[in-house]
Amino acid sequence: MTDQPTIMQLATRPKVVRSSVVVAIVVGTILNLINQGDALLGDQPLVIWKLVLTYMVPYCVSTYGAVMALRNTD
Repeated sequence: MTDQPTIMQLATRPKVVRSSVVVAIVVGTILNLINQGDALLGDQPLVIWKLVLTYMVPYCVSTYGAVMALRNTD
């Protein structure tokens, strides 16, 4: 029986983290411009928790997808 890496070990692999960060930056920026464009480019108040969450969700989804793919191939 082989020792499989844990989910946390897979999620913290440099390649997974790097690709998830790139996805979060690109997708999060686009979503923030859509959802809070008035606040970012105008005079509306910025909702910080929405800004943070909009970057966290794509990071988590990308990491989850990468981990599931790695679990099926390792």
